[in-house]
Amino acid sequence: MPVRNRDTAEPAGRLGGRMPRGAGFTLIEALIVLAIVGILGALAYPTYAGYIVRTRRSEGMVALIDAMQRQERYRLRHNSYVPFSAEASGPEGFAWWSGANAAASAYELDAYACSGRDIAECVEIRARPGTARVDARFRDPECGTLTLDSTGRQGAEGAGARCWP
Repeated sequence: MPVRNRDTAEPAGRLGGRMPRGAGFTLIEALIVLAIVGILGALAYPTYAGYIVRTRRSEGMVALIDAMQRQERYRLRHNSYVPFSAEASGPEGFAWWSGANAAASAYELDAYACSGRDIAECVEIRARPGTARVDARFRDPECGTLTLDSTGRQGAEGAGARCWP
């Protein structure tokens, strides 16, 4: 004798396209799952956003160090540092952006003489986050503009304790 499904008169395994009772999710169960996913997402997003800012800040620091190394090589050959910016680019090799290309970069770089000194003696390189020439959406509220000068002084516009390692 064939086994019959209790919920229907159909033989077991042959439901004719109908679902047996108890299969699937109720609306309440689906809403609870959505609420849990929403809460987890709300908790995880600030951590993720902070990670992105720290990663982009590292991009700016690397660009400053690279630009300073280029400045030192230039000074060895020419007995002076060289100013550069997006408006007045320096000699070949002095990029005014921090990443692979200007549009994808987080920081705009420029170099100028240290305050109260001649460009032959001291240069300061500045990395400004999210300007109109680079990714304007990027912001670094903790550190803001990063600076590095030829005496080795590292600075940041913001009051963040961990702007430079």
